[in-house]
Amino acid sequence: MRVLVAFASRYGATKGIAEHIGAMLRQQGLETTVESTDLAGDPASYDAAVIGSSIYMLHWMKQAANFVRDNSKALADRPVWLFSSGPLGTKTENDQGRDLCEVTEPKEIAEFKETVAHREHRVFFGGLDAAKLGFWHKLLYNLPANRDGALFPQGDFRNWAAIDAWAGSIARALKAQ
Repeated sequence: MRVLVAFASRYGATKGIAEHIGAMLRQQGLETTVESTDLAGDPASYDAAVIGSSIYMLHWMKQAANFVRDNSKALADRPVWLFSSGPLGTKTENDQGRDLCEVTEPKEIAEFKETVAHREHRVFFGGLDAAKLGFWHKLLYNLPANRDGALFPQGDFRNWAAIDAWAGSIARALKAQ
């Protein structure tokens, strides 16, 4: 079974998740290609797809959203899983006590439920290395309101055990087909 893991990542944290998922699927005997959505090509040549994007302002990156939209017919005919990378920090709940991974679901996911009928969407915590930030993101990072990382904490907050478990569930589902 051939699996495409496609991703859009601005600073590398989401790419790292995609590569990790790809490695886990390969360990389970699945022929897996990991590629950015800009280079992924036609998903119709694969039996399944896992597609992910960084989240900015509760939206997927345009490259990933457009990849799903542009390939919705091919994706609708095969098993698809979606993931997002976004929340930062060690706090897992917002001020109202709601799970941050639930409340940070990107706006596009509701649309994709209709067009692609994906099997599952997961939000994973991301990572932030301030040295890699582009000009505008560096300006936001350096705002006085972000003193000591209050708004945008720096570090790697990806939960590899959760990512492993999710990749394992995908591999089991595909092998059961």
